[in-house]
Amino acid sequence: MKIEGEAKLLRIFVGENDKHGTVPVYEKIVVEARKAELAGATVYRGIMGYGGNSRIHSAKFLAISEDLPLVIEIVDEENKIEKFIPMVEKIFEDANSGGLITIEKAQIIKYTPAKKK
Repeated sequence: MKIEGEAKLLRIFVGENDKHGTVPVYEKIVVEARKAELAGATVYRGIMGYGGNSRIHSAKFLAISEDLPLVIEIVDEENKIEKFIPMVEKIFEDANSGGLITIEKAQIIKYTPAKKK
């Protein structure tokens, strides 16, 4: 797959402990992104943050350090990202979890898979 030029960056903020059944929400989103044949997804683990409930989550506080903030980033063509957003919303709804979804412009300079050995 080769993608270059105008694209969209989908950024999804979730909690580490958010679950969709027994599966972490972040994992469910990445698996669904792969099924939707999006170019790629990366999950980042934050060391501190807070969301809609204003409770601070930090690696410093042992009592709540297991629920750190996570950010999932997915870049692809605008139409593919737009089609995927309802899936993310459904995952949030089914998991009864909070979260934040943002979208912004991205310029893909180069996207190529590794050469097979």
